[in-house]
Amino acid sequence: MSNEQKPTSSAAEIMHRRYIKGEKKRLKYIEKERERVEIAQKIYELRIQVGLTQQELAKRVGTRQSVISRLESADYSGHTQKMLQKIAHAVHCYVSIEFVPQNKQFAYV
Repeated sequence: MSNEQKPTSSAAEIMHRRYIKGEKKRLKYIEKERERVEIAQKIYELRIQVGLTQQELAKRVGTRQSVISRLESADYSGHTQKMLQKIAHAVHCYVSIEFVPQNKQFAYV
């Protein structure tokens, strides 16, 4: 059996192999970015799912539309648990936190 690396057509795999693998600082940065994007996306999807505009959600939460817009931006990094709970309660939901292993090989080590 050969140790030769198999060619791949996945751009993500190629980028990971060339620029990220073994680079702890880059991995930390990418993980932070992934978390920000995921939170922003979840807020946006929730708002769309319940059929509210940013203005309507802001009114229910007790804030301004610009705050909701900022929270839905992947560039924003000031999400707080308190604000996430306000948003959830405004649409009759609750916040659920999930711990997901970053690497299944080393999960829970």
